[in-house]
Amino acid sequence: MSTALSWTELRTGREDLASLLAFRRSGLSDAERRRVRLGALLVLLLTILAVLGPAYLGGDTPRARSGQLLALLPSLCLGFLVLASFTAVASAGGREIVPRDQAVAFPVSTVTEHLGALILAPLNIAWIAQAWALLGVTSYALGPARLWAYELPVLLWILGATALAQVVGWMAEGVRRGPHGIAAFRTFLAVLAAVAAALVVTGRLTPLLDRSPTAQILVIVLEGQARGWSTWAFGVVTLLLAGAAAVVVGALPARWALSRPMREELRLESGRHEARAVPGSDFTMLLRIDRAAVWRSVPLRRGLTVLAVMPGAVALAGNLEWTMLTILPGLVASGAALLFGVNTWCLDGRGALWRDSLPVTPRAVFASRSAVLLEVLLSSAAVTLVLAALRAGRPTTPEVTALVCSTLVASVQVVAAGMRWSIARPFAVDLRSARATPAPPIVMAGYSARLAVVTTVTGLVFSGLAGIDDIRYAVATALVMLLWSCLRLQRSARRWDDPVTRSRVISVVAGG
Repeated sequence: MSTALSWTELRTGREDLASLLAFRRSGLSDAERRRVRLGALLVLLLTILAVLGPAYLGGDTPRARSGQLLALLPSLCLGFLVLASFTAVASAGGREIVPRDQAVAFPVSTVTEHLGALILAPLNIAWIAQAWALLGVTSYALGPARLWAYELPVLLWILGATALAQVVGWMAEGVRRGPHGIAAFRTFLAVLAAVAAALVVTGRLTPLLDRSPTAQILVIVLEGQARGWSTWAFGVVTLLLAGAAAVVVGALPARWALSRPMREELRLESGRHEARAVPGSDFTMLLRIDRAAVWRSVPLRRGLTVLAVMPGAVALAGNLEWTMLTILPGLVASGAALLFGVNTWCLDGRGALWRDSLPVTPRAVFASRSAVLLEVLLSSAAVTLVLAALRAGRPTTPEVTALVCSTLVASVQVVAAGMRWSIARPFAVDLRSARATPAPPIVMAGYSARLAVVTTVTGLVFSGLAGIDDIRYAVATALVMLLWSCLRLQRSARRWDDPVTRSRVISVVAGG
């Protein structure tokens, strides 16, 4: 019997996806459904503002620097594709519409998995922010005249690039699951990083970007604004067909990847770990357990690697100044917390019952988990800043002080928020799966937006303080912010001390 992909399977996969989404919605309470509708409405309104605001509020056309912005549009479109691809590769092709352990009882096809990953891909603040940036830059540069005509190609590119990124993600996962696939994939990444570094060092990156195929998107955009309808229509139809083809073609590598054994996950689960000497204190023992839970998890290791390297590589290629680097630690910390920090007790899974039976105080358990989360955030931010600093020039003392303060403040802010959310809204999640997330996609989108806003504001504050010669302003501001975050962390620790609250959290995370 042929196992080739058929149109019938595509149609069945679409119907199964609708059923699964309805199944997920049926588990929401009325209040949660209202929050989801309000969140979707808010995103829609913000998207409309991102399109119309720069067009109508930017003054008369031609706008200042509109030519420079249009010249950057092809590179921005390419950057969207690259970052979407790295996100898909790090999450093994996408997110799970149904968790792996729950999907055992349901005949979820690989086509349904692929379509579900596409549907859930936009539920990410990084994806949304990049989409808003592309739409906003285009509308600011060209103004309100024939806005629908020149924004349509950009929107189609965003959707098509997302589908193409999923194809890349599934292919990468298929390679990783093959014999010697992990070594082959890491070798490929090392070669790719070396080539990218050589292009940056030799100054050939900019000429290469100028010859990017995404330059055709700029042509289509300008033709739509200038009423060149024949060229515009051909380009729009091409983008539409390319996006649809990427959706269909993506089902093939998805089937290939999902039919192969999960070698990296299985190797970790079946591996042997030699016993070490008993540590000298309970806190040290808890730290050892929590660190192992993080670094032995496949999705966490992959995600942390991408979060640490990608922003630093972008800053390295863009040659950012030191005053702008203060924004990076907050963004990295926000992304790292979304890997597990917003539901940090899910790291224990069913082992939470065993953890709770250990003869240690609840405050020691809380302190250990908070310390490990802070370690992860600071180490990820450190890698990013080291890469970004390579081409940032020689910093001044106020710039270094502001950067250090921004890193510490943003990391502690994220830890305080993550520990509070972990106690308030725990979820049962199996983080053994390479495509798992610590909370449902809708909840993750809300967490992502809130963290991004807070850490970005913090980065902007210290970016302004970096321009002041007196470092005491940055230090004093950091102390005040750290004190406030520590007070919030202390309140969460007191909640964890409550046995009723602790039992509720443990019963939820161990119930998966």
